[in-house]
Amino acid sequence: MSIDVSNITHSIQLAVAPVFFLTGVAGMIGAVAGRLARIIDRGRVLEDRMMASKDEEYVQRSLLELNFLRRRGRLANLCIGLLTLCGALIALTIILLFIGQTTKTEIDANSWSLAAMFSFGMGVVSFVSALCCFMVETMMATQLLNFHPLRHPASVASQVAANMPASPAAAPPRKTAADAGRQEGFMPQV
Repeated sequence: MSIDVSNITHSIQLAVAPVFFLTGVAGMIGAVAGRLARIIDRGRVLEDRMMASKDEEYVQRSLLELNFLRRRGRLANLCIGLLTLCGALIALTIILLFIGQTTKTEIDANSWSLAAMFSFGMGVVSFVSALCCFMVETMMATQLLNFHPLRHPASVASQVAANMPASPAAAPPRKTAADAGRQEGFMPQV
């Protein structure tokens, strides 16, 4: 069995081309994993604040936001799953291309190439599906924001002005932690 160096070199070049696609998939997985980590962190903070709150309205808003975060987290997980499947299919494509190029008979080479085309096509479909999930998740992230102040700055300014005291002297003095301790009798007056 003789090894043709030029055939091996061509096989390696052909098999390495999809590696650049794998690099993009890996970067995308990192970006979505970062978003998922932020969703989880926000959910934990919201749960802690909700458990400590006695305000029923705040608890209801927090439950709505937690439900929203759960849906976003599921989309991010689906996106990561699709990207992982894409990476596996592209890696399979690389293997199939290499085997197809190094096979001796023409029939075997064609069947390997057909299998490689199928796995690459499915990898691209998986990648496009992951991009769609990513787009929906990012759109959901901005839905939760309240942009009312940007659309109606005059009404927001009047509401803020109505809630502020007329003069600084009329405003009740702010209490610091030291003031609270003095009132409780824990700290001596100086």
